[in-house]
Amino acid sequence: MERITATFDTSAADHMSAATKFVHDSLMKVGIEKKLLLKIELLFEETLEQLIRHAPEDSRFHVTVRRLMGEFSVSLSISGEEFDIYSTTDADETEDSYTTDAIRAILLKAYGEGFKYSHKNGVNRVRIAAVNSKRALYSTLNAIALGIIIGLIARFLLPAGVSDALKSLFLSPIKSMFMSALKMIIAPVIFFSIVTCFAQYESVSQFGKLGAKVMGMYIMTTVIAIALAIGLFFTFKPGVVGSALTGEMTAAEVSVDTSVDTSLIHTITGIVPSNFLAPFLESNALQLIFLAVLCGISLGMLKDTAGALKEIFDNLNSLFLTITSLIAKVIPFAVFCSLALMIMQLDFSTFLSLLGALTLHIGTMFGMITVYGLLILILGRLNPLKFYSKAREGMITSFTLSSSSAAMPTNLRICTDKLGISPNICNFSIPLGATINMDGTSVALTIMGLFLARVYGIDVSVSDILSVSLTIIMLSLGCPGVPGAGLVCLGIVLQALNVPIEAIGLIMPVYPIIDMFNTMSNTTGDMAASLIVAKSENLLDLKVYNE
Repeated sequence: MERITATFDTSAADHMSAATKFVHDSLMKVGIEKKLLLKIELLFEETLEQLIRHAPEDSRFHVTVRRLMGEFSVSLSISGEEFDIYSTTDADETEDSYTTDAIRAILLKAYGEGFKYSHKNGVNRVRIAAVNSKRALYSTLNAIALGIIIGLIARFLLPAGVSDALKSLFLSPIKSMFMSALKMIIAPVIFFSIVTCFAQYESVSQFGKLGAKVMGMYIMTTVIAIALAIGLFFTFKPGVVGSALTGEMTAAEVSVDTSVDTSLIHTITGIVPSNFLAPFLESNALQLIFLAVLCGISLGMLKDTAGALKEIFDNLNSLFLTITSLIAKVIPFAVFCSLALMIMQLDFSTFLSLLGALTLHIGTMFGMITVYGLLILILGRLNPLKFYSKAREGMITSFTLSSSSAAMPTNLRICTDKLGISPNICNFSIPLGATINMDGTSVALTIMGLFLARVYGIDVSVSDILSVSLTIIMLSLGCPGVPGAGLVCLGIVLQALNVPIEAIGLIMPVYPIIDMFNTMSNTTGDMAASLIVAKSENLLDLKVYNE
């Protein structure tokens, strides 16, 4: 563990620049990645300004930089009154001040569980943390390689007894524990994430036309992504029906109640539960999301009268997202076990089916990137080739980091310096998009959900497709921004399709690749939407864009 501490006085003329320089130099000293450094610095500056605003004059603040097991953090403490760090200014403040605070609030929310604020004994404290993304990437890639090697050795070189012992005593138990932990966390993570998401977006509506345009673009591209994924899936139909049942899972374990009414009317009326706890106990995806949206909107309508209640929901959301982050730390082990088991157990046709689904997913990702270009051409009346050329760096960064939040500093710089988008647009739309614009994730949930239903021999009706589409749209708005969140959301989709959640184990070996392409599509959509809105609002520097 490395720790560096310094104290600064707000009465000094250069206290902001001195503190920022200290954070920069200290993070460099402990070996942080450049992209993480830029992200933490940005948040530190925004947060420090807000904390000083609520502190007494001539206060002293303390800054601590730490590195522990690949996690870098900056802690900031200063005496002052307690306040809502995510809120906007009061109504009597100027419009520019209100807008600046609203953008800051969205930026902090987009950072998710890496940003923590607390107030105790008259002191405001903030902790900003980030994990070395390259380390996580290398761990996953090593797990994939090792899983392939061990799986091939166990299947073709080891004696049958040794191979069975390896499977039953090591690989299967680890995979089973991971799947059980995933099932345990699905309902609370989705519920509290969506509740807190909708409860916090009251200020966005007050942005008027700008907010409506940005939100409209994000929802439109999400609907297009789901429609494209459904269309391509039923065109190419990857996977052999029932092929997954040739592995450990038998047909008896995939029970489908054919007596259930699956009509469209029944699906719509079934969204509203008759019992508040039933959606949690019965794992009803649509009812769970309906309750979460209803609670979130109601919580937002209560405004200041529900401060304590909002804090409870925020803390519960933080609790379950932290648990999810802990579970996600073993994803490389789960990938290793799943890949080794797949090679040892599954026949070649199932393996080809999985590769077919992965290929379709990647193809749909590039299809969405093409859609962004068409939207730029049709709605923005701009040359999309210029966009692709200038956004390339952000696309590669997002693909490598597999995190929209981690790629945010790069994408903000591209929007302003290369695309010519006004900061008034991208400072709002990029952080917001990192939170609610999940086109790539929507494609993955659609294709992988339908694929797993197909290989488990489960028929999917039109009403099932409509209900799953609605589920995915809601999940895209409230998908938690933590590692492994895609697998949690996929669990909800599988429940809606009546597919056993254990089916996630079939795609675990290729999940890291799926996640990379998802993130690339998500962030490309953020930049494309920002460009189109900026053009419509005359906040685009055409000279910068066309040069």
